This record gives sequence, structure tokens and C-alpha cells, in this order.
Amino acid sequence: MFEVAWHEQPWPEVVRRLRTDFKKGLSSREAEKRLRDGLNKIDQEKRGSPLKKFIGQFTDTMVLVLLAATVVSGLLGEMVDAVTILAIVIVNAVLGFIQEYRAERSLEVIKKMSSPVATVIRDGRKQKIMAEKLVPGDVVVLETGDRVPADLRLIETYSLEIEESALTGESVPVNKTADVILPVNIPLAEMANRAFMGTVVTRGRGKGVVVATGMKTVMGEIAFMMKVSRPEPTPLQAKLDQLGNTLIVLCIGVCIFVSILGIVRGEPPLSMFMAGVSLAVAAIPEGLPAVVTVVLALGVQRMARRNAVVRKLSAVETLGCTTIICSDKTGTLTQNQMTVKRIATWEQEATITGEGYSLEGRFMAGQRVLDALANNAVSLLIKCAYHCNHAEIDLENREQVLYGDPTEGALLVMALKAGYKGSRDVVREVPFDSERKLMTVVVAGDNGFRVYVKGALDVLLDRCSRIARQAGTAVLTDEVRKRFLGLQQEWAQEAYRVLAFAYKDLSEAELEVSDDAALENDLILLGVGGMVDPPRPQARTSVSRCLRAGIIPVMITGDYPATALAVAKSVGITTKEQVIAGSEIDQLTDKELVNCAETVRVFARVSPQHKFRIVKALKKAGHVVAMTGDGVNDAPAVKEADIGIAMGINGTEITKEASCMVLADDDFSTIEAAVHEGRAIYDNIRKFVRYLLGCNVGEVLTMFLAAVLGMPLPLLPIQILWVNLVTDGLPAMALGVEPPEPGVMKRKPRPKNESLFARGLGLGILGRGLFISLTTLVIFTVGIVCGKLAGQVDLALARTMAFTYLVAAQLFYVLECRSEQFTPFEIGFFGNKFLIAAILSSAMLQGLAVYSHRLQPVFDTVPLCPWQWLMILGLAGSKMCYQAVKTVFSRKLLLYENYAKIRA
Repeated sequence: MFEVAWHEQPWPEVVRRLRTDFKKGLSSREAEKRLRDGLNKIDQEKRGSPLKKFIGQFTDTMVLVLLAATVVSGLLGEMVDAVTILAIVIVNAVLGFIQEYRAERSLEVIKKMSSPVATVIRDGRKQKIMAEKLVPGDVVVLETGDRVPADLRLIETYSLEIEESALTGESVPVNKTADVILPVNIPLAEMANRAFMGTVVTRGRGKGVVVATGMKTVMGEIAFMMKVSRPEPTPLQAKLDQLGNTLIVLCIGVCIFVSILGIVRGEPPLSMFMAGVSLAVAAIPEGLPAVVTVVLALGVQRMARRNAVVRKLSAVETLGCTTIICSDKTGTLTQNQMTVKRIATWEQEATITGEGYSLEGRFMAGQRVLDALANNAVSLLIKCAYHCNHAEIDLENREQVLYGDPTEGALLVMALKAGYKGSRDVVREVPFDSERKLMTVVVAGDNGFRVYVKGALDVLLDRCSRIARQAGTAVLTDEVRKRFLGLQQEWAQEAYRVLAFAYKDLSEAELEVSDDAALENDLILLGVGGMVDPPRPQARTSVSRCLRAGIIPVMITGDYPATALAVAKSVGITTKEQVIAGSEIDQLTDKELVNCAETVRVFARVSPQHKFRIVKALKKAGHVVAMTGDGVNDAPAVKEADIGIAMGINGTEITKEASCMVLADDDFSTIEAAVHEGRAIYDNIRKFVRYLLGCNVGEVLTMFLAAVLGMPLPLLPIQILWVNLVTDGLPAMALGVEPPEPGVMKRKPRPKNESLFARGLGLGILGRGLFISLTTLVIFTVGIVCGKLAGQVDLALARTMAFTYLVAAQLFYVLECRSEQFTPFEIGFFGNKFLIAAILSSAMLQGLAVYSHRLQPVFDTVPLCPWQWLMILGLAGSKMCYQAVKTVFSRKLLLYENYAKIRA
């Protein structure tokens, strides 16, 4: 299985053979050289070539029938008709190919936006890179929640456990260790010193050197497990596919009826057959699913520019239905730039000056500068904060970039402000997890080992038996407990986040017999630190916009109730003194939690299990729930939500994979922006569905009613195909990029199961189709009368007028379809430059079909005089003007009725 048995070699030998440095990693230049051997990714199934896709446009049944009819026309000597129809079919195929190609390319762009990242050490510093850029010899840093990005030989582990079910089928996490050397033929499941691509870090942390990438990994060797399937259609796309199939049956039925009726009445059989097939080709909205995909994908790219990276297209549809956003506090509503401002031991309280990650700042005891390292308890607290810490700060960078958790970054800055910088060689570690709410490290001392623990005060107090003083230690009494708990409550009301610190010393013998639980018991309390994380400047505005849009923001945090409530009030989530703690949730039944979740806006001291229950309760209450998460244990709640949202900066890979959307900036306002964009995208889909189906219904009814009424064919087959060509493609696509309407975020969320044709859209489509067909027949009749008065024996003038009117009516209709709330006169005619260009292009093409001497014989058209144009444009635009007057009048009538009710 392996080219080299890396597991049977000591890790220093592996590092040597791969010509890398386990502390500094590879240089960027060397990594670039090694990347020439290939990207770190699994080969995907090859998509069809562009030529194959283009040929595929001609495999539609109706197009094949039309091509066969074209051949028959040619054999019968109707060469002009045959060549023209063939040209139109080819142009339609080109447009269909462009739509399909754009849709596929857009989906590829979306996929790249959500590509996994890896944390590596290069050029001597920790940095994040795209996982596909990893090369053999890279030193990869693994944290809880990461997906292993390549095959690694581990070189450093701290309580590291990896779940390898993707490879072995075993869901129980495997303990990993770097120092063990294993036999050559050991089974994959027992390779304790290896980490494999695609597996998941469930606990602890570690480092490993990349030994295989891409198809050379174990995952690559079983690549059939990772074959990339085509993206599943969204619910909306599936519904439109079903609608399309229904319309195909209806249209074919109508077209057969029209053809048979025409033949019975003496029309030429070939002419009626061609008319029927042409009408079917024009009327069936075969491009609708592709247009929907393109619009969804373009919308997703716009959302990405606003820092919302959508991983699943279905999320775009659901965003417009969202009624509740469950948000974490830290980093989402706040700036995630922690600063330790206060510390307190039993005998000393101090404030710390400075902001952010700047090292400028001092410890102050009142008005006096405090020498923090000269005070026993304060000094130990600072050392605990420094050693119980994974954060790093790039001091060479002028902006002082933080690598790691912001809370740990704040603690590191505090220690550096005090002037402390010791060795961070950790002998043993018990990583933080959301259940224990503690992190523990063991470091070597002069006379044995020292255990440092940091975590939640209420948890740590139960693990401590003594408290540090300036001289020695003292028994931890109830008085001491009460004092620190009171201090925490006081600070929390000022939005401080409070952490506690403790330690104890152990001999080597004691350390050897101590398990993880023993390390975290019988501790000596050092004191507490209070850090602030100010709300994001735009958080209050975004919360206010959500409330106006009928969306309820809810804060769900692991922080203390007083801190959570203070922040929630500052950003406008609540004005009440109401907060539910995790311990209270434990006392509630699922039914009681449903009732509670309806009214509570702040949940504090919650565990991942609580988050999962809250989401389920809100969904049971009928809400459409968006839920944010970052840690690996948040993944179940994120997955359970209607819209799972992962943090892009601090989120784990597992949470990102469980999510529908990733916030690139971890900012609550990005969620609000995504909802705004999601509503606009759905509106645009309704707009072009309204336009396309309204036009197609109009075309079908025109031919159907003419046949029923015994009228001659109002349109020739070539004319039907031409109308479809100039009015369906470009205007519909342009509607898909219509700017958001005013007031998008001032209306309530739409119901999740609402039909696309709700709110009168279906009836509106049928009504407009009927209007277009009846007025087309009126224009056709007027044309017949005009032709007879002019002494014409054929129907060229009548058909030219009907042909031109049908195009004009649809181009006026597209202007109406820009908004369901406002008239074209209110939103302006030039807000969508793509639509204006599409309308002008279609009008110009129709003008050529009517006036070009080369095209007149092809389309059987004749020039129109000014009064005929006036009649055509006047009737085509009359419906738009009528709708505008009706809308304004209805709105004023509603205002008058509301005013009358108030007066009454």
C-alpha cells in the first residue's frame, strides 16, 4: 500500500529523508518547487468536453423532430425555409450551450470558494494555505475539529485522537502518538504514528510532516470512494424540472391538436406539421432549469463578495424563509479582539492598560504601576496564562497578526506586557473541550513538574482546595469562593468575560501515576482575569434590520448569563432581563423548551447538546432556523438547523462541512447581508419564471385559439422560432441579475413551503398569456382587413403585424416583470443596464426581420407604416400603463381604508 513504510522509522529520520525542518517547515520557494509534482487533490470524474455539450443541445426530442422536418422541407424544394429554420435551431443551441456552460462554470467557482484549508509551518511561521497546495515535507498543525489534509507522519502529539471511519469503518477515535515505531506490516487501523487524508481530529492537537499527497495518499488509492457526483438539484430546481415535464406534455398535446385541426381545415400538412413542432420548441421552457442554476450561482458569487460563502445552493432558497438567527456572541456579534483589562488574586486587584494585541500597556494597582512579576500570586497567574496557551503573535508584523484563539491571544499579550517570556515546552496536555470547560498543561520545573489549568471559574472552584497568596497558600474557604463569584458577577454585568487560573506542583513519580482527571483536581486557585471583546460597530444596525425584516436574532453562548445579557442589550437583541442558562435547560422537557424558546432571546452557559436541543425546539415551533457554530461539537446543531452557518476564521473543518454557508469574516452583519441577497435572488427567479411562462403561454394560446376559431395560421413556423429566439434568451437572463427592490428587508419572511406561483403569480401568468394571445389575434385580424383594403391576396401584412406585435408585447411585459411591488415608472426604466441592452438587441433584430430586404423573403414579412407601428406599440404598452395606474390606485385606496379605520 505504501511506497515507503514511514511508520517504521523514527520521526527525526522521516524529517531528514524529506529534507525539511520540523520547527521551521519548508521555505515558500522549496514548497513551490515541490508543487510541480502535482496538487494535493483526488482526481475527479472528467466532465464532458465543450463539443460534447454543444452536440447534446441537438439531442432533445423536439429539436430532432424539427431537424427531420427541415430535411423534408429541403427535399421538397423549400430550401429557404429549411436553411432558415436550421440556422435558428443552431443559434438556439449556441445559447443553450452558453447557459449550460455558464451554469457549470459557476458551480465550479462555488466549489473552489469552499475548498478546505490547512495550517502549516512555512518560512518558520504558522500560516493557513489551501489544502491542495500541500507538498511532501510540509509541517502540518492539527487541532480539534480539523480534517487531516494529507497523509502525515506525526512528529508531535498532545492527547491526539483521530476518527478514521472514512478509511477503516471504525467510528471509535484512535489514540495517536509520535514517538512509537511500528512494524512494517501493521494494519492501517493500528498505525498510531500516522494520520491519513480525510480523517478527523476529534480531540487534542499535534503536528505531522506530509509524506504523501493527492492520489498517492491512502484515500487516493481508494479514490472510487471519493468520486465527485454532479450537484443535486435544489428543491426549487426539482420543482421547476417537474413543471417543465408537465408543460412538455401540455404543449405537445396543444401542438398536436393545432396541427390536426389545421390539416382538417385544409391547411398544407407539412406546413401544419412544421408549425406544430416549431410551436412546441418555442413554448417548452427547456432553458428554465439552466437559467435558475445560473442565477443561483451568480447570486452565490455576489454573496461571496459580501463574505458569505455558500456551500449548498439550496441555502440560497432557504435564506429568504429564515425567521430566527441563532448566533454565538464571541466574534460574531463582537469583534473577537479580546483584551485582558482586569486581574484579581486574593490579595491584589489590578487593571491593565492597552488595546487589542499591542504590547503597549502596564499593570496598574490604582494609580500605582504594579510590578506584576514581583507579586507571587500575580506572577503565577501570568505564567499560567502564558503556558496554558497555543496562541502566537507575529511581532515582526506591524499589525501584530495573531495565530490562534483570540482568548489565548489576549492572555499571551497580557503575559508579554508583564515582561514574561519563558519556554513553552509542554510535557503533557489535556486539551480544552466544551464539556470540561478546562485546559491543562504540564511543564518541567526545577524540582519536578508544574501543572497549569485555566477555565471557567465555577468549574475550577470545584477542583481547587487552596488559594495562592503573596506568601504561600491558604485553605480555599466559602468566603473566598463567594468573593470570586461575586467579582465574576460584577465584571460580567460590564460585559467582561471571566477566566480562572490554578496550578499545582508534582514530582516525577506523582506525574507518572496521575491520569487526566487527577491532574485537574486538588489545585491551588491563583485568581481570575477579565477580558473585554467590544461589539462590532455594525452589529446593532444589522440586528435592527433583521427585526424589521421579521427575523428574530437569538444569542446562544457559552459565556456567563450576566456577560451575555450585557452584550445582547448593547446590540439590541433584547431589552428584557431574561436569560436562560444551560443548567435551566437541563430541567426542561422538550415540550417546555419549545414554549421557552419562543420568548427567550438569550441563552447562556450552554453546551453543544443544549444548542442542538434549542435548534430542534425552534424548528418544532415552526421556525426556519439559521444557526452559527465554530467548534467541532457545534457540528450536530449546525447540521440540524435549516441553514447551518460555520465561522470561516475560527471554525473547524468539520463544522464547515456540516454547514450550508461559511462566514469568511465571522461577522453577524454578513448573515443579514446573505439573507438580503437570498431574498433578492428568489425574487429574481420569480421574475424570469413569470416572464418566460407568460410569454410561452401567450404563444401557445395564440395558435390554439386561432385554430379553434377557424382563423388562418397567425404565425409561420419560422416566425414562431424567431420570436422564441429574440425574446426568451437575453431578456430572461437579464431579469436574473435585476438589482434588489427597495424594501426587500422590510417584509416578512416567506413561508418555507410556499409555492413559486403563490401570491397570485400563477394567475398572473395565465392572465398575461391570455391577454397577449387575444391582442395578437386582434392585431392579426386588423392586418387581414388592411391587407384586403390594399388589395393583397396573401396574409403577409397580417402575419407581419402579428409577428411584430408578439415581440413588442413580450418586450413591454419584461419591463413589468422587474418588480411585483412597484411599477416601471416608480423604479425607473434604466436600473438594469443588461435588460435595456437585451431589449434594444431584441428590438433591433425584429426590425431587421421586418425591413431587411435579405430577411423579408425568409420571414415572409413586409414593411409596416407608421400608423401600424403606432397601433402595435400602443396596444403592446397599454397593459403596462393600465397595471401601473391600477397599482398606484390600489395602494392609495388601501392607505385611505387604513386611515379610515384609524379615524373610526
